[in-house]
Amino acid sequence: MTNSPSIAEKQGFSVNGYVAFLFFVILTPLLLINIEPSNGVTFFIKVALLILALLCLPGFFMVQPNQGKVMTLFGSYVGTERRTGLRWTIPLFIRKTISLRIRNFESAKIKVNDNLGNPIEIATIAVWAVTDTAEAVFEVDDYESYVNIQSEAALRNLASSYPYDPQNEGDIALRSHPVEIAEQLKSEIQERLGKTGVTVLEARISHLAYAQEIASAMLQRQQAAAIISARAKIVEGAVGMVEMALERLQEKDVIELDEERKATMVSNLLVVLCGDKATQPVVNTGSIY
Repeated sequence: MTNSPSIAEKQGFSVNGYVAFLFFVILTPLLLINIEPSNGVTFFIKVALLILALLCLPGFFMVQPNQGKVMTLFGSYVGTERRTGLRWTIPLFIRKTISLRIRNFESAKIKVNDNLGNPIEIATIAVWAVTDTAEAVFEVDDYESYVNIQSEAALRNLASSYPYDPQNEGDIALRSHPVEIAEQLKSEIQERLGKTGVTVLEARISHLAYAQEIASAMLQRQQAAAIISARAKIVEGAVGMVEMALERLQEKDVIELDEERKATMVSNLLVVLCGDKATQPVVNTGSIY
């Protein structure tokens, strides 16, 4: 079984409708002049031409901006007319209007497992337009429905290929790399559409969240990770401040501390700098030893 060759868009036959209209306006009165049965053959010729002119009137049609007219003759594709304004073509041509304007498709929120198996809710917005009218009409049954279904299928595949949050530094994730994910989603949708005459202009994620059954647990996990990260920064800063304090005391020769007193001082400073609550100072009025 061989696949039928694809149909590419080509220019259809039509002429300026205003010129054609003036031609029929001038021709019809001339045919109606001196139409008498006594004229014999001339009479029948004029009547035939008049009937032919009337039959040509259905050939007039309008083309709006960003619109195309796909024309067929007895089931065969004969071309597409994109030139705007009043046009005239052969009345036997069947004309189908195709919009070339940019359109939006917003998918519903779908539930899918990410790369780590976590259930998430995700949705997308795809911006697309018809760029080949012949492929859009003849290659698929309903190109609008095809775009919608394939966009959701591409979104499901993308969501299962990446984790919700990055596990390691430099990993691409759904939440942390929106630009890269949007480009990947656009490419995947365009690849799935194939020879449908549709070009994807933009695709991006419009909704992203953990599913309700694990949202609470994942929120606690994110909060714990944020607390750990904040604590790490606090400890790093506190160690630096303790080092600076000891160096300054040694440089200024303010006081000489043995290793045990240094350990006590370091411990006290870390408690003060890393504690969640304000510490209550204890003033020693006697000897520091």
